[in-house]
Amino acid sequence: MSLKHRKQFGVWMDTHHATVIGHADAASHSFSIVGHVENPMTGNNPDEKTAHHHEQGALHHFFKEIARHLTNAEEVHVTGTGTAQEQFIHFLADTPQFKSTATTEDTSNRMSDEGLVAFISGRFH
Repeated sequence: MSLKHRKQFGVWMDTHHATVIGHADAASHSFSIVGHVENPMTGNNPDEKTAHHHEQGALHHFFKEIARHLTNAEEVHVTGTGTAQEQFIHFLADTPQFKSTATTEDTSNRMSDEGLVAFISGRFH
């Protein structure tokens, strides 16, 4: 008899990088890295308003790239440094396909991929 696994994901992120943890396939019982996403930071712009719009556009694109890895997510735990996690959780809440996704967050320093997999596994088991 097989048990149905919830679609659970973990994301470690800051404003420059994200690592997404999940189940590699439906039959997998263990978590693994399912993707790395880099934020394409924009260059300096002397016009503050234009620079702000470019920064917001790059951040939105970064969030969309992370979300591409969260196929049919039911639960997402977001961790990392800075305020990017909170902004990402708001992004998910405002995105129709993630409206019913349960999200949790905390703060943690960057860790190795193996350490992150162990951390996320501990959050869901």
